[in-house]
Amino acid sequence: MVAAVMPFSAFAESHGGGDAKAGAKIFKKCKACHMVGPKAKKRVGPVLNGIIGREAATVEGFKYSKAMKSSGLTWDVETLTAFLKKPKKLVKGTKMGFAGIKKDEQIADVIAYLNQFDAEGNESE
Repeated sequence: MVAAVMPFSAFAESHGGGDAKAGAKIFKKCKACHMVGPKAKKRVGPVLNGIIGREAATVEGFKYSKAMKSSGLTWDVETLTAFLKKPKKLVKGTKMGFAGIKKDEQIADVIAYLNQFDAEGNESE
């Protein structure tokens, strides 16, 4: 499980990574529930700024399901990949109503896009 401890940039270099620009387009589907960026606010889902490396269910002010709170997950590339593919399989009882992203390449693209945002929502270049 090398990806679990490897920073995203190292993972991306060793695994072909994702395309953040393509990820931004795919993330449009996610915007109904989630936001990123300096002005991001919680919606149906939590703000996703700084998600890489963050413990699950730790965005202040968001009401998580019991399942997510007790999951013990840390959002690294491997965990995010599994969650974005089949959220309800990874966290049985999650409130996330999204069925998942089928294509691995699109998942990698979304993760690359999310990785651009630090905890304050500042976007790296």
